[in-house]
Parts: sequence; C-alpha cells; structure tokens
Amino acid sequence: MVVAPAVRYVTDFHDSARWDGFEFRADDIIISTPAKCGTTWLQTICALLVFQTVELDRPLSLISPWLEMLTRPRSEVIADLDAERHRRFIKSHTPLDGLPFDDRVTYITVARDPRDVAVSIANHDDNFDDDAFERARARTLGGAPGDGDGGAPYVEPVTAPAPRLDARGRFWEWIDDPAPPPTASSSFVRMLHHLQTFWAARARPNVVLLHYADLLGDLDGSMRALAARLEIAVDESRWPVLVEAATFSAMRGRAEQLAPNIDAGFWRNPTEFFHRGTNGQWRSLLDDHDLVRYRARVDALIPPEVAAWIHHGDW
Repeated sequence: MVVAPAVRYVTDFHDSARWDGFEFRADDIIISTPAKCGTTWLQTICALLVFQTVELDRPLSLISPWLEMLTRPRSEVIADLDAERHRRFIKSHTPLDGLPFDDRVTYITVARDPRDVAVSIANHDDNFDDDAFERARARTLGGAPGDGDGGAPYVEPVTAPAPRLDARGRFWEWIDDPAPPPTASSSFVRMLHHLQTFWAARARPNVVLLHYADLLGDLDGSMRALAARLEIAVDESRWPVLVEAATFSAMRGRAEQLAPNIDAGFWRNPTEFFHRGTNGQWRSLLDDHDLVRYRARVDALIPPEVAAWIHHGDW
C-alpha cells in the first residue's frame, strides 16, 4: 500500500506532484536529501553498491534521475526508469511528507551542518548557468500536457538584479530566508524541515538517516553499513575499489560523468561542482556574534535533539 503525500512542494526548479501515479518496485531506493548535503555522493555510493563496478554506461543523472526537476518532460524520465532492469535509486529533494510512502521502498536522507551547507550553496550558485536552466525549463513547461506543470507556457520572470552580497551577507540571506518549505527551493527553513520529516520517521525499518560527517570520517564503514541496510552483498575483495571510487577526489576526477544534469550544460565548470567536500568551512566566516545569532535561529526552529543530530555534536 502506498500512502499519498501530505504536502505538495512546488518551486521554479521542481514539483513534487511529478511523483503522482509513479509505480514503485519493491526494492526501489529513494535518495531524498536537502540541497548540498551529499546528494550526488550518495547517488554515487548507491551506484557502486548496486553495480559493484566503477564503470557507468551513461551519466549518473540519467541512471538516477531527479524525477521532480522541471527541466525534462516527466514522460521521458518515467520511460528511462521503467526501462531500467537493475535496482533503481532515484534522486529527490522533497521532504518525506511530500513523497508517496511505500513500505517496500527504502528512503534515505543525509544531514549536514547547515553552516557548511550555506557556504556550499553560495559556491553552487556561482557555478550554475541560469540561462541553460531557464532554456531547459521553458522547453519542458511548453511540452505536452502532463509534462512539467501540465503544458502551461513558461513566462520568463522580469526582476531587477539583486545587489551583490559579500560571503557573510550571502550566508545570512540563506539562513534568514522566511519562505515556507513548500515554496522554498533551498533555504535554512526548508533544510531543517526536510530533515525533521526523516527524524520523525527514523524508527521505520525502511527509513535510513546518514550524516555527511560520518561519510567523511569513515567512508568504508558508512558504505558497509548502508549496504547492510539495503541488503546488498559485496564481495570483500571489491570493497577497496568501491570505497576509493566514492572518495571526493575520485568523484571530482569523474565530474563529466557524475555531476548532476551534465548533459544539460547547467554547470559553468563541472569539476567545480565538487568544490571542496569538507566540513568546517564556516569557521573562517563566522565570528562569536554570528554564532550566537545562528544558535538563536536554530533554537527557534527545531528541537534540541534534532539540532544535535544535524550538527553532529559540533553544537
């Protein structure tokens, strides 16, 4: 039995209603993460576990598509997924309350220190080609009924360019964004809500909570633990090769195959998509006053136990 989602999440980038009517398979994996929390990393790890080889026959974003994204007709994405004969692992940036819930499906999320996410978002935005995205979105929303948002023509928004903020200003712009989660593409509030929906369901046997810091600190152990949760057997002799392929440096070296939507040309520099992949970048940006302000913002939004998990003890 599939439980229908309680919330619809709609932004300029994605629409969770594209899950409506999707036919799950019993062993599907949904990788549902907030932006810049290791989504591509987890997709790569799942590819390595499922295929047990470093080689991919096409770009990762076609093997593990972002179903909700409004830059490819839904019918094309569904056709690709229907044609797959291997165990499917599908990308999502929708919180758990916006996804159809099937007890046969495994739902995985990854938490990351939001202070690092804020820094990573700024780098991501600098590398993103907005014009290429708008062209792809316009083609999709102008397509056949049932694709995108039902075939409504895309009208380019007319907005004045925003003044350029410094690094600290961009950090606080993301942290203080008041947009509610269903309409926020990426914000602090959206990220915390996303992770809270998984935290609330953490006791379910098909819900898996990971942390970016654990992947950094013990990639081998984290991959083995995930393989066990997914009931994927890996020959011991294969582990060194698979773990090495999941390191940040190895993924950066394969950016032309692993970066999201590489076929659509969304990145000014695909290699730069894998910018640093480290924690603690925020330390050189925030002073004591900033940290007090940040703590107050967190305390107003989530319970202490959720904050402790998300910040991985650095709290």
